[in-house]
Amino acid sequence: MSIDTAGSIAPPKKGKPKWLRVKLPTGKKYTELRGLVDKYNLHTICTSGSCPNMGECWGEGTATFMILGNVCTRSCGFCGVKTGRPETVDWEEPEKVARSIKIMSIKHAVITSVDRDDLKDMGSIIWAETVKSIRRMNPETTLETLIPDFQGVERNLDRIVEVAPEVVSHNMETVKRLTREVRIQAKYDRSLAVLQYLKNQGIKRTKSGIMLGLGEKEEEVIETLHDLRKAEVDVITIGQYLQPSKKHLPVKQFITPDQFKKYEEIGLDLGFRHVESGALVRSSYKAHKHIE
Repeated sequence: MSIDTAGSIAPPKKGKPKWLRVKLPTGKKYTELRGLVDKYNLHTICTSGSCPNMGECWGEGTATFMILGNVCTRSCGFCGVKTGRPETVDWEEPEKVARSIKIMSIKHAVITSVDRDDLKDMGSIIWAETVKSIRRMNPETTLETLIPDFQGVERNLDRIVEVAPEVVSHNMETVKRLTREVRIQAKYDRSLAVLQYLKNQGIKRTKSGIMLGLGEKEEEVIETLHDLRKAEVDVITIGQYLQPSKKHLPVKQFITPDQFKKYEEIGLDLGFRHVESGALVRSSYKAHKHIE
């Protein structure tokens, strides 16, 4: 295998590096939540996305829920969610999600969604109603909302600001040069503007995430970290991109643990309150700690 100048390694011909191997989830809390999910047919990104950190997060009372259906109006090259014409909005969904959180006794919930560019409000009303329902039914549960860009429309963003989740997150996903290829309908500068707007409007804790291994260079990753700090983002997650299927963008590099550690140190030096950087890190990894 060959080492590149970014400190990452080219994909081996067979298999993944040893640092991408995951232990099977165990523990009493995980077993309880697994049983509830199966019994009540509850939907979480943790299970549908086969997240490698599911056991750890569930063991700490954190789970991630996806709203507004499972069909996205965008066709990002990295994402395993189906693309097409979404179903009609389920206006009972906010209560269903709130009830699921209550059944599972979730301490910290992360809510995310597909993009709904087909809707006039881009789904922002359902977003706000979901937060309100969770607050009513689970007053002790803290919240992170991992939102789409809502095309940068301030009225839609204001609906999130008005319900004041403890953390509001919007992922950059990749560096500026690769944004058009990786995210297609998204825009790098628009995502930065969304994060800055949220902070300007009084959101106490903002957060973003990027994936590595798509062909980015070290200096581009560092540039993105600088851009996020300029936008006053508080928390950053940095993880390894893994190809959901052969139809998706290929993995260009497997980033080494040492390189992830280097990015963590750079991020902390830049002033991020929390930096989660590692091959298996995903957007909601250790999310409960990011409200501190």
